[in-house]
Amino acid sequence: MKAPDQPKHDCPLCPRLADFRAANRDRYPDWFNGPVPSFGPLDARLLIAGLAPGLQGANRTGRPFTGDWAGDLLYATLLKHGLARGTYDERADDGLELMGCRIANAVRCVPPQNKPLPVEIKTCRPFLMSELSTLPNVKAILALGKIAHDSVCDTLKIRKATHPFRHGATYENVGEGRMFTLVSSYHCSRYNTNTGVLTTPMFEAVVAQAKAAAGIT
Repeated sequence: MKAPDQPKHDCPLCPRLADFRAANRDRYPDWFNGPVPSFGPLDARLLIAGLAPGLQGANRTGRPFTGDWAGDLLYATLLKHGLARGTYDERADDGLELMGCRIANAVRCVPPQNKPLPVEIKTCRPFLMSELSTLPNVKAILALGKIAHDSVCDTLKIRKATHPFRHGATYENVGEGRMFTLVSSYHCSRYNTNTGVLTTPMFEAVVAQAKAAAGIT
């Protein structure tokens, strides 16, 4: 089975992000400090689309959502719903495995202040497109946050005006040719959970919703 395209470790496509990576390599030489590859099996039925690596999370560990609060909530929820097995220990080598799902960020490199520019989101979109065009079994996409939601809409060439972002929104039979179900959620960031925008029960419910949409039992 062909693997989706991944950016090279020294990817030069976004100059601002490349400069930020270089600065972090000088500051934190033991960190991953590169475009973070997708995580999960190639036969996944559910693709989870995140925003971008966190500076001290995935940018440090080299695995999406690994090493920060967002990962604590995401992986605990995936384990609870049978979408992962093993133990999440905030390390890329903790042995955790995803079951039936795969995680890919809309932007693969850590952006300053966790805010990628529109041009950077667009430049990185071909890698998200490769996930959806290459993985044969994906039926549903869970977009975490508005940026990921909008990037998925652009990838699938569907109008954001008629498919607006909101927590728990489900859009069935979207795409061109090959159809998917898009489910959207508030991002599982510490900011959203600390402010009460997203609660653990809310997040667990939307992950269950996406799992069902993907036909995973």
